[in-house]
Amino acid sequence: MDWDWENFEKEIKAGYLPEDLILIKKAFEKIKEVYQDDRRLTGEPCLSHLTKVAGKSARLKLDAQTIAASLLHDAIEDKKMELSEIKKEFGENIAFLVKSVTEIDEVKYHGVEETTEAIRKMFLAMAKDIRVVFIKFIDRLENLKTLDVFPLEKRRRKALETLEIYSPVANRLGMGEMKAELEDAAFKYVWPEEYQFIIQETQKRMPECQKYLEKIKPLIQKELEKEKIKVVDIHSREKHYYSLWKKLKSREMDWEQITDLAALRIVVENIEDCYRALGALHKLWKPLPGKIKDYIALPKPNGYQSLHTTVFCEEGKITEFQIRTSEMHEAAEYGIAAYWAYEEVGKEIKAGKKIRPKNFEWVKQLADWQKEFKKEKQSPTEFLESLKLDLFKDRIFVLTPKGDVIDLPEGATSVDFAYHIHSEIGHRMTGAKANGKMISFSRPLSSGDIVEILTGRNQKPSLEWLNHAKTQLAKGHIRSALRKQGVFR
Repeated sequence: MDWDWENFEKEIKAGYLPEDLILIKKAFEKIKEVYQDDRRLTGEPCLSHLTKVAGKSARLKLDAQTIAASLLHDAIEDKKMELSEIKKEFGENIAFLVKSVTEIDEVKYHGVEETTEAIRKMFLAMAKDIRVVFIKFIDRLENLKTLDVFPLEKRRRKALETLEIYSPVANRLGMGEMKAELEDAAFKYVWPEEYQFIIQETQKRMPECQKYLEKIKPLIQKELEKEKIKVVDIHSREKHYYSLWKKLKSREMDWEQITDLAALRIVVENIEDCYRALGALHKLWKPLPGKIKDYIALPKPNGYQSLHTTVFCEEGKITEFQIRTSEMHEAAEYGIAAYWAYEEVGKEIKAGKKIRPKNFEWVKQLADWQKEFKKEKQSPTEFLESLKLDLFKDRIFVLTPKGDVIDLPEGATSVDFAYHIHSEIGHRMTGAKANGKMISFSRPLSSGDIVEILTGRNQKPSLEWLNHAKTQLAKGHIRSALRKQGVFR
């Protein structure tokens, strides 16, 4: 391939200002200079990998600094550039991104301890600049595509690590498409036979499914036109292989219970039209009881918004629909990455300000938790188990009396809720109410609970609270308070 700027510019040009393109071109020309004809262990030109990572960053609509860092992300590790050189030529922000990705990559995965260290470094870097993980995700995705050249055990280890760590983090960040791509790329190496089975069965069933959806699309369009609802887009959404396999496993591998092998997604102009479109669908076809989900009024903890409904459709077939605005669609696909496309964020980045959307305060909390983890001197195994509980376990959302949504792991209690709000509220907690009724500190909360914390000025945490708390954040604050009281060492 001829590695010229004109070809690469065509791939990434859309949406970038002239000064952005100057920065990206500078990074592009730099990697051409330092890598030239170098090749990776896979035989692939180094430039090919670097431009693929940068190209994917551009398709995610990430800012120019992130794309430049994507091009340069291997330069320190490959000893092509020094950190000081990157800092001098490209500035502090890009140098930090490249340095952080390098530090994560430097940790070799040979066991729990090394895995823990890599995760720790990744989360600490994320807390400072979330863009680190964008580059790491894309780098990991591209590397998964070339795993065949490595020994079987290494392939499986990298893929399993992706499923256990990387895809859950992508999910928490609302990056639905990235999560799915990481899972599907890793699936074939962890469970190769199951992967082949799912592909074969899907290929058999999908044509008929797509034919059916194409048949009902005009009916929907006609009904929406009648209601004067402007449709931005109607398209089918195919279920990804890994999520399909997980769903099949939970349904005893019964394909008849899979009603969303493919679903129709309706994109409209505004929220009002989302609800009007839902009503129009229900005029056409009867909805299944309990299958209407309003994620617009009550978004998922990762920020996902849409209306979901499942109906008895044409020919008696059960069919799923998703209804959302263009903004919701972009957020569902790209999650926090979509946030970086906004003009005000770009301005703040250039001004050197740190950006941390409110929806993702958990990233900072994670960094604080790690400080507690070090104090407690937990083993790497304990760290990983705690991480899986706090970060990767199924999430619930509960509400404050003011209607703010609080994101907690399944099994969390009012103690976890209180400390999530603020450490002082946790320390002074005397009781808790859920939906207006008093509850015990040990009672697990459920999604949709409205939780109120009662406090007393003279209240202090007790040792028993450690049994009620499920999250490391709450446990860490309780232990710190008990140490000050001389109760806990």
